[in-house]
Amino acid sequence: MDTRFSAAGRRGRGTRGFLVAALVFGVLTGCSSEYDAADLEYAGDYSSHPPLAVVGYPTTGTLRITQQVVWRIADGKVDALASLAADEEDRTDAKKTAENWIAAFRKGAGGKVTAEFYDEGSYRQTVVLYLHATGQIKQIYVLPGPAEGRDVRRVNMREPDPAEATAVAPWVPKKPGELGSTMLP
Repeated sequence: MDTRFSAAGRRGRGTRGFLVAALVFGVLTGCSSEYDAADLEYAGDYSSHPPLAVVGYPTTGTLRITQQVVWRIADGKVDALASLAADEEDRTDAKKTAENWIAAFRKGAGGKVTAEFYDEGSYRQTVVLYLHATGQIKQIYVLPGPAEGRDVRRVNMREPDPAEATAVAPWVPKKPGELGSTMLP
């Protein structure tokens, strides 16, 4: 008689286990529908790249796009970097700019990078990237992009000339924080 009840108890546990697994799967599936492919890609990128040091006051959108720029440069992904461009119409300039940035900054982007966010970022924000491994400095402009129901930002990528892509504006300090993250007129 004990054997029969043992078998019945085991069958009950299997059914309960299946129900618990189904419930967990349902909850996870229900929650994950809030995240789209871009969010999942961002999470994967975030976990597989060195952290970005930050100076100044980025918005969530300006920080996210700046991280993506650094990651795409470090990974050498021309098309992925060009897809972050603000100007949808001029893909030729964006692709050439992406090629220039990767050729010039890939080594430095793979190491420690500090991003200094200048002024307030609700509209357009100037970001200066300090690539510590190579001592290079790169200035980018982050702008709002086409709205998709969220804070979407894009990058000005109109530097098809390699000399222009690597030029440093005279106002940019040699070290992060020297201007207090405020641009001088």
